[in-house]
Amino acid sequence: MSDRLGAVFPGLRTTSFQVTSPADPIYNCIAWAAGSTTHWWWPLDDPPRTHWPPGVPREITIDAFLSAFMTLGYAVCPDGRPEAGFQKVALFADSQGTPTHAARQLPTGRWASKLGQSEDIEHDLRALEGDIYGTVAAILKRAVRHGPE
Repeated sequence: MSDRLGAVFPGLRTTSFQVTSPADPIYNCIAWAAGSTTHWWWPLDDPPRTHWPPGVPREITIDAFLSAFMTLGYAVCPDGRPEAGFQKVALFADSQGTPTHAARQLPTGRWASKLGQSEDIEHDLRALEGDIYGTVAAILKRAVRHGPE
């Protein structure tokens, strides 16, 4: 499995990562970063299988994705360094600025990602940068929440 993922994401070859859950087509990386494993989050897909926050433009732009996470209490922040009392999300975009992926920071400071319909993995933030997901385009944070969303 590590050879397969390393072939798709070359940055994983030079850093440690681990698969943390099996493939699941019910949710994607945006949902995973938002804390959901029950819906696929994408602005252009149709309900009921998918979700996009009400009032957020249904377009594939960084501004729309930032707005989607802002509905969950996130705000843009300058970097991905761990901060006590905060959860962070990284949005990735291709060279044209089109959003491609989202990852969320774990309490350890490492990052977790859902790879499309594939597995969830724990990884270093920049290990997924490259041809598939582009680069980190924005980091957001919110105060850690305790209890149900």
